[in-house]
Amino acid sequence: MVDPRIPKYIESLALMQKGNFQVEIPVGEQDEIGSLGLGLRTLGETLKREFDEINVMTRITEQINAGLTLEEVLNLVYDSFRSLLPYDRIGFSLIEPDGENATAVWARSDGTEMHITKGYSAPLRGSSLAEIIRTGKPRILNDLEQYLREHPESESTRKVLKEGIRSSLTCPLIAKGKPVGFLFFSSKQLNAYRDAHVESFLGIAGQLALIVEKGRLYERLVALNEIKNKFLGIAAHDLRNPIAGILGYTSILEKGLLGALPDQQMKIVGRIGSICTRMQKMVEDLLDVSAIESGNLDLKREWIALDAFLQEQFETARMLAQVKNIEMRMEIPSDLPRIFVDSGRLAQVISNLVTNAIKFSQSGTVVTLLARVENGEALIAIKDQGPGIPKDELGNLFRDFGRTSVKPTDGEKSTGLGLAIVKRLVEAHGGRIWVESQVGAGSTFVFALPLQSEHTDSGTTR
Repeated sequence: MVDPRIPKYIESLALMQKGNFQVEIPVGEQDEIGSLGLGLRTLGETLKREFDEINVMTRITEQINAGLTLEEVLNLVYDSFRSLLPYDRIGFSLIEPDGENATAVWARSDGTEMHITKGYSAPLRGSSLAEIIRTGKPRILNDLEQYLREHPESESTRKVLKEGIRSSLTCPLIAKGKPVGFLFFSSKQLNAYRDAHVESFLGIAGQLALIVEKGRLYERLVALNEIKNKFLGIAAHDLRNPIAGILGYTSILEKGLLGALPDQQMKIVGRIGSICTRMQKMVEDLLDVSAIESGNLDLKREWIALDAFLQEQFETARMLAQVKNIEMRMEIPSDLPRIFVDSGRLAQVISNLVTNAIKFSQSGTVVTLLARVENGEALIAIKDQGPGIPKDELGNLFRDFGRTSVKPTDGEKSTGLGLAIVKRLVEAHGGRIWVESQVGAGSTFVFALPLQSEHTDSGTTR
């Protein structure tokens, strides 16, 4: 006769295989089959704990990959780890580059008072933290009052006791074989970590160390990017005035206001003016990049008639195209809607795209400005009959200083920032931009801007 517990055990195992670890497993008598039941219970509890750990770490990993800062990661840990460990307080310290001290960079508590906060620093040499680094294992103290009696020199223990903390679990964070810091889980309950599973926590700590290190790197990159933008803005701003001064002097010389110059000298003055004009364009581009990336770009939106606006841009573009004997055409419907945009910035987008198309087109070809409405968006395109762009180089187009193997037909110069700025300006309007190109058949740059109801209350946006 089959023991009635066996079918229940088989059913429980089937449920565990499907990820359901909270199953009732009867033990009954303390015989061999009962021992099997107890083993299955322990297995279910272990799998449930590990499953919860994986879910928590997966969620945190997804968040950090989405670009969270270190502080946001640590707050996420604080809000997410209660299913894994008991705590009333979590602290985070980093080991200084010289390896001499551990400095608190973040702390959060359920209580109202904290005595160890950001900036608190303690030497590692001779401390219990040094032993944690040496062994690479967490340290559990289930009675901090007893620990302080045995180690009266421990200032940090005395401080957390003032916060009502009675137990602690200190975890070393080791990334790529190098200790980077510590996470301190603390509880107001005695013996809070008596049943903590150190082995599984070591696995969590290893993943946390990598996540924290990535958060630190991301934060550093953000800071460096801000420094770069400030530098670009200051450098470009300081360059603009002397360039304008040189252009002013060359204009005086070219107009003969100080007397006529010999032809050879006039040619040199003209070249100086051309070089300065090119430098001025580069400075303006750098200022645009700096303003956009630092979040200081103001879009002064207004309602405009899109068809009339495009007609005006077309006339300007036609004059540019005539210089190179390129025909400029326009294909737009007469019933285009009004659109809520920064007209100056939109003109900058179209001018950049048209200038690019002309730059890479041969004399005698056609550049076309097109527009249509589709799926709640205004689609505007610049189409040329140039050489086209190799498919494997299309990804370079909208990057800062991105270039392709395609060369301008008359050796025109470029800062390499134009299309990158165009993309940022289009996206600042809530739009998107892409390119369709075929080698030997030309390229079409298309950008889409969302249409809005003119009754919507809208104002200047940043």
